[in-house]
Amino acid sequence: MQEFVDFLGRHAPYDGLETAELKRLGRRVKVAFYRAGETIVESGKGHFEHLAIVRTGLVQMLDRSQVVDELGPGDTFGQYWLLGRQSATVAVRAATDTLLYLLPDPATVLEHPEALRFESLGRGETRRTLLTSAAIDSTMRPVTDHMSPPLWCDSRVTIREAARVMTQARGSCVLIRLGRELGIMTDSDCRKRVATGEMSVHSPLSSIVSAPAMTIRSDATAASAFTTMVHHGVHHLVVLDPRGEVVGVCRAIDLAAAEIRDPLTIRASIDQATSLEELSAAAGLLRPTCVDLYDAGVPPLRIGAILSAMIDAVLEKVVRWTPPFDEAGDAYAWSVLGSVARREPLPTSDVDTALIWANPTDKSQTQIILQQADEVIQGLERCGLERCPDGANASNPLFGRPYEQWVQRASKWYANPDAEGALLLGAMLADSRAVTGLVLGRSLDEAVHALPGSDDFARRTLANALTHRPPLGFVKDFVVDHDGEHRGKLNLKQGGLSPIVGLGRWVAVKTRSPIASTQDRLQQGLEAGLLTADECAQLQHAHREIFEMIFVNQIEAIREGVRPSTWIDPREIDTLRRRHLRSSFKAIHRVQSRLEAERGGP
Repeated sequence: MQEFVDFLGRHAPYDGLETAELKRLGRRVKVAFYRAGETIVESGKGHFEHLAIVRTGLVQMLDRSQVVDELGPGDTFGQYWLLGRQSATVAVRAATDTLLYLLPDPATVLEHPEALRFESLGRGETRRTLLTSAAIDSTMRPVTDHMSPPLWCDSRVTIREAARVMTQARGSCVLIRLGRELGIMTDSDCRKRVATGEMSVHSPLSSIVSAPAMTIRSDATAASAFTTMVHHGVHHLVVLDPRGEVVGVCRAIDLAAAEIRDPLTIRASIDQATSLEELSAAAGLLRPTCVDLYDAGVPPLRIGAILSAMIDAVLEKVVRWTPPFDEAGDAYAWSVLGSVARREPLPTSDVDTALIWANPTDKSQTQIILQQADEVIQGLERCGLERCPDGANASNPLFGRPYEQWVQRASKWYANPDAEGALLLGAMLADSRAVTGLVLGRSLDEAVHALPGSDDFARRTLANALTHRPPLGFVKDFVVDHDGEHRGKLNLKQGGLSPIVGLGRWVAVKTRSPIASTQDRLQQGLEAGLLTADECAQLQHAHREIFEMIFVNQIEAIREGVRPSTWIDPREIDTLRRRHLRSSFKAIHRVQSRLEAERGGP
C-alpha cells in the first residue's frame, strides 16, 4: 500500500488530500496491465466503474479513431464518466505497455471526496506540456516511427564497398548476417578504425563489424530506445518485429530530430535503470537538458520544477537500492529540503536531504542508520547530485533522527526561536517535502503545524527575512563586494532571491501552509491578507526575474564548462535589465520597510 500512497500523494489532485484520506485510497487500489494496442475502454459501452491513474506507459483517447488526447504517468481518466454515471464518450487505448491504478468512486471511500478537484479537459484538447506527470510527445511513440530502412551487405565484401553502400543510401550503418548472429558496421567504426589507419579499406567487412548488434522490439517506445542507447553507449539499434525479423534501424540522430532529450525521456531512463551505473548515465542528462529546455524557450522556473521532479526520481531509486530503506515500507521517510523541496532549484543546486524513521533508536542504532543514509547520499553523488556542503544532509544527526525526536526538537525551536540554530533548522523543516515514506513524512508536517508557539516563530522568521536587504546604491546603483575574489560583483542569490524566499517562508509559517513554491506562497500571502495585491504581484515578478538572471548565468557556465556562480558584475548587465533589476530590488525594499514598520522596528 505504501507504494500506492506515495505515488498518489505526488500527483494532482490526490496530493491535496490529507494523509488519512490518502491511506483510504491506497487500500482500495487495484492494478491493471494492458499491452500496447490493447483497448482499455470502448466508447459508449456501459458504465465506467473506476478512476484510472496511469502509473507507467502512454494512454490515448480516441474519438472515431482520431487521437484527441494523450495521458502519461500521474494522469487520471474516467472521472467524468464515473462521477456522471455515464458511458465513456471516447475510446481509450494503451499506446504502449501500460500499468494502471484503478480506484472506486471516491465518494464511497473518502470522508471528504469534495477535496478532489479534477482539472477540466476539453474532449478535443491534446495536452502537451513539459511536466513529467502530464508530458507526452514523440518520445512515447513507437520506435518504428523513428527508424530507417535497413541496409544489408555480405560479410565478404570489403569495407570500401560497404562504405559506398552507406554513402549512396545516405545511411550511417550496414547490417551483416554472421551465421545466427547479426553484425553491424557504423560510420563511426570507419572513422575510428579505418581513417586512423588501424584497418585497410580493402579488409573484409567481417573484420570490422560488431556482433551481436544491439536490438530493440518494434513495439518499444522511442524513449525506451534512447534509454537503451544511453545504457549501452551505442548510437544504433536494430529494430525487430515480434517474430525476430529485422524491420529497420533506429539511429541516435533520428531520436535527436524527435527532440528525444526531454524530461519524459530522462524519467523513463531513471525508471528503467537497473544499476547505479545506468542511473548515473540517465542523471547525467539533467544539466544538458536544462540547457536544451532554456534554448527552447521554457521559463526557468518551469525548468526548475521539472528538474526537481527528476531529482526526486533519482533519490527514490537510490533509496530503493539501499538497505534498510529498500524494503522498509513506511518505516522511513526521505525528504528533500530547500529549493528542491519548493520545486525551484537552479541547474547546479546541491541537494539537501533529511531522514525520519518511525521507531525510537539508541545511540548505536542511530549511528548505523546514519551511516546507511550516507550510502544513499554517496549514490546521489555518483549520479552527479551534490550533497549540501553546509551539512543539511540526512547523514547528519541534525537532519536524520527518529520521528519523536523530530517533534521534540521542533517544539523547542518553536518555543525558543532565538536559541542557537533554532531558526535555521526550523526554516529547513518548513522547506521540506517527503519523497519516500509519504505517510510518515506528512505525519511530521502535521505534527509540526499543530505545535504551540508558532506565532513567536513566525515573528522571528519575518525578522530574519527582513535582515536580508537588496543591495541598492554605489556601482551602477548596486552595492557590490569590495574584497576577495568577488570584488566588484553582486550576489544575486543573497541580495535578491533570498529576501523574497524568506518572505515566502514567513507566509508559510504564519499560515501553517504545506510546502509550496515561492510563487504560490506569495499568492497565499495575498489571500491571507499579509501582502497587498500590488506587493504580491511585484514580489512575484521580482522573484521570476532574479531567478531567471541567476539561471541564465548558470546555463552559460554549463556551456563554457566553468564553475557556476550566483555572482554577477553589474557593469556587464545591459541598461534595460539593470533598470528592471533595480526596480525589483526597490519593490522588495518597499515591502520589507512596510512590514518592518508594522512590527515595530528592526
